[in-house]
Amino acid sequence: MSVQHHVYPSPELAAEACSNQVCARLEEALSGRSFATLAVSGGTTPRLLFERLARAPLPWNSIHLFWVDERAVPPTDTASNYRLAEETLIRPARIPRRNVHRIQAEFKPESAARRYADEIREFFGLEAGDIPRFDVIQRGMGADGHTASLFPGEPLIEDRERIAAAVFVEKLQQWRVTLLPAVLQAASHTVFLVTGEDKAEAVRMVFKDPYDPMRCPAQMASHHGRGVTWFLDSAAARLMD
Repeated sequence: MSVQHHVYPSPELAAEACSNQVCARLEEALSGRSFATLAVSGGTTPRLLFERLARAPLPWNSIHLFWVDERAVPPTDTASNYRLAEETLIRPARIPRRNVHRIQAEFKPESAARRYADEIREFFGLEAGDIPRFDVIQRGMGADGHTASLFPGEPLIEDRERIAAAVFVEKLQQWRVTLLPAVLQAASHTVFLVTGEDKAEAVRMVFKDPYDPMRCPAQMASHHGRGVTWFLDSAAARLMD
């Protein structure tokens, strides 16, 4: 297990450091082959990260963009994780459309998950049962300890075989599509960007509490992930001491 965490005085500085890490790992991947892969998350925090990545001198022609999860809404919906990335990263950075692999959440959730898993298999050239290895996966965490769209108590937390699945989030009464633990844990590098006082208890649980991913799904990354780095602001890290 290789897990680090860094604390910064503000969300902006945490996002800046996270962006630097993402850029370094993508450039590292590109030093060995002609393309790199990045999977990003949604929510409110990534906006700061995406804005910085859009300004970074990355060779976006060679970087393929995927999503960790998506709400079951069309890509034009204000709740769409894709739309956030489209407005703050894809258009500003002029990422080629051929490099954008979104979750087609306008379809029924099960169909959207199947289509997404099929696209990933085709892109990575996977055989049946293989799991893709993304160069970088950017994740966040909710105040309840959820990550991706794996919420506390979700049976899919135990799924170590499939690539993606539809999931109904009971507390939100909302369907989503999410990458599953085997994919999340196989990434060469994982960055967490977590900010805000409301995340402090969940951050403490990840690092201090006994391992119980059904209670705190984000613990999976810090116990089983490869090359995991957490970027926290001081508010989110206030209970770490």
